[in-house]
Amino acid sequence: MGEGIVGQMHFSNNYKQVTLHIRQTAEYKSLLDEEKSFPADNYYDLRETLQRLKPEGMFPETSEVVKLRKSMQTMRSISKWFTDDLNEKYSELAQLAQSFHLFPFLFDRIDQIITSTGRIKDNASQELQSIRSFLNNERGRVSKQMQSILKDAMQKGYTDDEAQIVIRDGRLMLPIKSSFRRKINGIIHDESATGQTVYIEPNTIIQINNEIRDAEYREKREIIAILKALADDIRPYIPDLIASYNKLAVFDFIRAKALLAKELNAIAIPIDNNAVMRFRKAVNPLLALSFKGTDRKVVANDIILDKQERILLISGPNAGGKSVAMKTAGLLQYMLQCGLLIPVSQDATAGIFDRMFIDIGDDQSIDNDLSTYSSHLMHMKYMLKHANPQTLILIDEFGSGTEPLIGGAIAEAVLDQFREKGIFGIITTHYSNLKHYAANNDGLLNGAMLFDTAKIEPIYKLETGKPGSSFAIEIAHKSGLPSDVITDARSRAGTDQASFDKHLREIMRDKKYYEEKRQAIKKQEKELEKLVNQQATELDKTQKLRTEIVEEAKERVNKVLADSNRLVENTIRKIKEAQADKEKTKAIRKEFEQDKTRIEKDAGAQNKQLNRRIKGFKNATKKHNIEVTQEQIEEQQKETIEIGDAVRIAGQDTIGDVIELNEKNAVIAFGAFITSVDRNKLERTSKKERRKQQKRGSSNLSNTIIEKQNNFKPGIDIRGKYVDEALQIITDYIDEAIMLNVNEVKILHGTGSGILRKAVREYLNTLPEVQRCKDEQIEFGGAGITVVQFKK
Repeated sequence: MGEGIVGQMHFSNNYKQVTLHIRQTAEYKSLLDEEKSFPADNYYDLRETLQRLKPEGMFPETSEVVKLRKSMQTMRSISKWFTDDLNEKYSELAQLAQSFHLFPFLFDRIDQIITSTGRIKDNASQELQSIRSFLNNERGRVSKQMQSILKDAMQKGYTDDEAQIVIRDGRLMLPIKSSFRRKINGIIHDESATGQTVYIEPNTIIQINNEIRDAEYREKREIIAILKALADDIRPYIPDLIASYNKLAVFDFIRAKALLAKELNAIAIPIDNNAVMRFRKAVNPLLALSFKGTDRKVVANDIILDKQERILLISGPNAGGKSVAMKTAGLLQYMLQCGLLIPVSQDATAGIFDRMFIDIGDDQSIDNDLSTYSSHLMHMKYMLKHANPQTLILIDEFGSGTEPLIGGAIAEAVLDQFREKGIFGIITTHYSNLKHYAANNDGLLNGAMLFDTAKIEPIYKLETGKPGSSFAIEIAHKSGLPSDVITDARSRAGTDQASFDKHLREIMRDKKYYEEKRQAIKKQEKELEKLVNQQATELDKTQKLRTEIVEEAKERVNKVLADSNRLVENTIRKIKEAQADKEKTKAIRKEFEQDKTRIEKDAGAQNKQLNRRIKGFKNATKKHNIEVTQEQIEEQQKETIEIGDAVRIAGQDTIGDVIELNEKNAVIAFGAFITSVDRNKLERTSKKERRKQQKRGSSNLSNTIIEKQNNFKPGIDIRGKYVDEALQIITDYIDEAIMLNVNEVKILHGTGSGILRKAVREYLNTLPEVQRCKDEQIEFGGAGITVVQFKK
């Protein structure tokens, strides 16, 4: 629906309107990265349908009713998406979403009469229920009789053994061999392409088929009556519905702008309510899209216009990027004032211009008697008459198309008028007099497209503050023009022009040299800053290590003293208790010496460990760079999980095996159950513990599987479900069937319009465990039931 609004999108000088559109687009761009996905489906445009329903007696198609319900559900989902925190984060979009009408009565009314697949429900009216009940009974009676006749024909050889009942024009018929067409009493309705088979409607069921056909006509009339009644209920809400669809179209339009912004890496920048342009690292969006997927990169340029320097005069070599730089500025400003985000850097700012005047290309016309130059003069005349200080002008190859001396003089006079009027503009030229004029007058700024004189090729980089050379002589050399011609041209140009170009080249060469020096110094400053930060981090680590060593040394000294005191006190107590018995005293002394030796030995080992840490501390104080951060060391010391390891989910006791790994998740097998789990939530455990658990739990697992097999149903009914809801139910059901090793299941989805059947079949065909899908036999449901057979 947003396509219509894109066609209406236009340049606006309304500051509030532009900034509102920019905020909305920026919010949607940010919204695309939210974990909670924003409703982006079922943006059906039913405004023409609603307009058609306004006259009495008109009614919608069932497919249109389904689309109406789905699109109203999208409106409801958008309105409810903005919860409290998201409502504040995306205030502009939330305010836009509040204008949606939710129409609860229409939801209930539609749900009463129609399914998600577009089939009118049997109980939509008593008459329809009666008709469909009659149809079901009669069709069942016809099917039984036809099966009986077909079986008899097979036994008599009137038809093939593999023959089945066919339907022609809604009537059941038998495929009979052409040679036996007289053996079956009935009406021949059709024959095969080869003429070997005829399709006969037996006389015994013609009357029943006629009654079925009459009932089907009555069914259609009743459905139309139901839809007319629904249209009567919808009609009072049509104005509000159309207004809501207009808002839905706006969301579609904003989403398209946000997706374009993501593709261009475009952003929202501050906007002043004044005429100003401060584009930094501006990228031409058309070139960015054209170069996407290639090795070529767009050169970003800074393009700045303000009150002090209103007009930028760009000069430089042919095919050097002058026109592209000018068009980049114009296109980005136009995009901005159309409410689009633009590809510039974060420090860029912009303003609002009242109007933009452009003179690019050749408007010569034989019909209007306009030459190239006269068409340019007509444009200059219009700009001088209508431009004001809030106007942005873009002029390519200013003054060209006529004799250079006179053309340059006229261009200089027009440029002076632009300056006097305070007009903003970007102008490209090769004329030297315009370059001199810009250098000697306020409000103008020269700009040059850089040129690599060594390689004789343009760089496409804009440098402001100096004029650019055309490098015509150098380009002529590279083009292979004879050297004598080039020498002659240089002499004809005169010393003044040659000196001017020479000085320009020298200035550009020096500018390039100092720019390279500046970049080198900037790089060294960054490296120095990084080194200082590393030294500060290393110093902090060293101080922490010193504190740890001191604290550890204190603890160990206190422990040795405490052990020694306990040993002495214990020895004295034992000697006193022995009452100076020499043998006992001797034994106590020996025990004392042994304990003393043990304490000294423990203290020596601890001292060695402490000395190693002190040595490491000293080494740390000598280091100047941190090669590996503490976080990296800790990360490397963590136990990595590999395929085949025994693991458990944190906080749970069940142990499983790792059977597959990727960057974030691991696929774990818990017996016959397989699941995907975040790797950070897993804990490694021993295989011995897993075997113990398997012994304890094997009988419980077997009992669980047996119980599931006993309770498993070989069929499932998904009629009346939406496609996404039905597929979720089928996914769980098929997974359980595969786990329990079931050979065959049946899915009842009904016939209807066939949408649900098609979605089910497409999903089942993606499963490698499914061998085939087929329709149930006609007497048991036919195409309304899908029989799923699994591989053995």
